[in-house]
Amino acid sequence: MSPTPHGTLTRLLDLMDEAATAPSVSVRDLLERIGEQSILPLVLAVSIIIVSPISGIPGVPTISALILLTLMMQVVLQRRHIWLPGFILRREINGPRLQKAITWLRKPGAWFDRHSKPRFLLLTAGPLRWLTLTICMAVPLAWPFLELLPMVTSFGAGAISLMAFGLLTRDGLYVLAGYIVVATMVLLATTVVAAV
Repeated sequence: MSPTPHGTLTRLLDLMDEAATAPSVSVRDLLERIGEQSILPLVLAVSIIIVSPISGIPGVPTISALILLTLMMQVVLQRRHIWLPGFILRREINGPRLQKAITWLRKPGAWFDRHSKPRFLLLTAGPLRWLTLTICMAVPLAWPFLELLPMVTSFGAGAISLMAFGLLTRDGLYVLAGYIVVATMVLLATTVVAAV
């Protein structure tokens, strides 16, 4: 898959929907459907799944964190082809449940597609691009410890989705929005820890 700046999320959801027609869908199925040549679309795919109600399924945030960390390491290392360990590739999710999540994501996805364009390019290239990729690696580290708080992982996944979408479409406004979500989460976490 080589998403174009316009229709990126809609196209990604279409591809995921095609894979979700089976009773169960493995990570390998999604990888084959989306394509192995570009890693950022896969990062976006995994993160938007966690934004959906699927994040409430036990084990999904932890497996998603492992997938995202593995993918982001490969982006940082500038690998041309994607590698994931076998135990992750074999992980499956219920097809009809994934289709429901995709349906839930279609309206906001179409809105994002309509309102994206190349802007604030400084945030999508050079040193700030690497900062964004580093943040996308750091956010999922907490997910295994937050399994019982699915909404927290959804917010973190939302931040990654915004940043990955911004990088794919060269729209720095979405990258900036992702920064704001992460900063808000850190501020809230610091406030809670201080109160305890």
